[in-house]
Amino acid sequence: MGIVRPHLWFDDQAEDAARFYVSVIPNTAIRSVVRAPAGTPGVAEGAAFIVELTLDGMPVTFLNGGPVLTLDDAFSFVVDCRTQDEIDHYWSALLADGGVESQCGWLKDRFGVSWQVTPADLERWMGEGADPEGTARVMAALLSMVKLDLATLEAAYAG
Repeated sequence: MGIVRPHLWFDDQAEDAARFYVSVIPNTAIRSVVRAPAGTPGVAEGAAFIVELTLDGMPVTFLNGGPVLTLDDAFSFVVDCRTQDEIDHYWSALLADGGVESQCGWLKDRFGVSWQVTPADLERWMGEGADPEGTARVMAALLSMVKLDLATLEAAYAG
């Protein structure tokens, strides 16, 4: 079997998005850009058509396919952060130049890709084996936030 990887459809910004993620996410690189041959539906000849990249080491394919399909919040990338400084950094960087904040650590960047900027400890606080009362407090705190506040979530879990 080959490698399973995400494949995202963009209107015409796949290469711009890939370059942006290279500048924001460590261990990210563009591996190749396939230029559209004449007659490619929805893409001008010579424009970026398929962009292969690694996003934090994970193979990802971006496709410029025109406006037929659009990205939505049903798909998101998760950035697990160990510190509030990391949360603040990725939150600001991914919102730059037209991103939109959402609830509970979610945002949409200027390319329409959804991201969750979360504490790495979220699974420990809410996953299997977590204290149910602590989990309920974390959930209540999380639901009141836009950008997540690590200290508040830690305090909520501790009680």
